[in-house]
Amino acid sequence: MKVLVWIAERTWESCVDAARFVPGGQVVLLHVIDPDSMEAVSGARAGLLGRAMPAIDASVEEVLTAGQIRLFDAAEDRLGRPATRLGQRGRVERVVVAAAATADVLVMARDGDHTRLGPRSLGHASRFVLDHAPCQVLLVWPEQPPDLGTLPPPPGPHGPHSKV
Repeated sequence: MKVLVWIAERTWESCVDAARFVPGGQVVLLHVIDPDSMEAVSGARAGLLGRAMPAIDASVEEVLTAGQIRLFDAAEDRLGRPATRLGQRGRVERVVVAAAATADVLVMARDGDHTRLGPRSLGHASRFVLDHAPCQVLLVWPEQPPDLGTLPPPPGPHGPHSKV
């Protein structure tokens, strides 16, 4: 069984912890650097230091790649066993879905509003991946899930799905 673990900066610990309990042989740690992030950092730098700067500065790429390696190191240490590292660049949601095509299970975390239960607990990329993943998905909360009291009240007689 191949277990793909999507690690992101804010939620990786919960994904790695969950992957430890998924039976199977091969664990693949996936981290994606979004080119938009690289452009944003380079653009901010160009705004401060002048527009003659290159579109994407090599130092920005070096910093992001070094951060990715540190994240892989920490994730593998936490996992407690060797894992394959898959560092990618591209639109995060598309890269994750493509990588999931060769996996049996994708482990991912909720990355939206963690204060209440519901669809807003997923960010845009996570929602896309959850809806399009071509394999089984294990979706985890990055911390304790919110209380059931955070559920919205049931729709009343004139709710959005009632027939009036």
